[in-house]
Amino acid sequence: MQRRNTEKQLANLRPFKPGQSGNPNGRPRKALLSDALRRQLAIALPGMSERTQAEAIAAALIREAIDGNVQAAREIGDRTEGKPAQAIALDLEVSDWRQMAQSSGLEINEIIAEAQLLIQSAQSDTD
Repeated sequence: MQRRNTEKQLANLRPFKPGQSGNPNGRPRKALLSDALRRQLAIALPGMSERTQAEAIAAALIREAIDGNVQAAREIGDRTEGKPAQAIALDLEVSDWRQMAQSSGLEINEIIAEAQLLIQSAQSDTD
């Protein structure tokens, strides 16, 4: 026996409209582990009601750094001062595009025409 598809079933087979997402809100953000860790870190140490587990971990990390553990010292620095910025090498030398064009065998008029096309293309993309 052949089964007939309903309109609703057929509508589900059609692709999304251009620019429309099938999941507009994206994957739900779940921080189950982070939430559980934060709750545990806020609990007082057994037998020491004035000190939390987070404070005990911080003290242990500091002791490790004092004893020469470089990773512990780095972690403390990253958490308190932020990670150091990475250096990026830049070449700020400005080259004369005319010389570059001539050495590549291109005519200046060809380069200007190509640049104008690129500018027009970029402008039409932003409109």
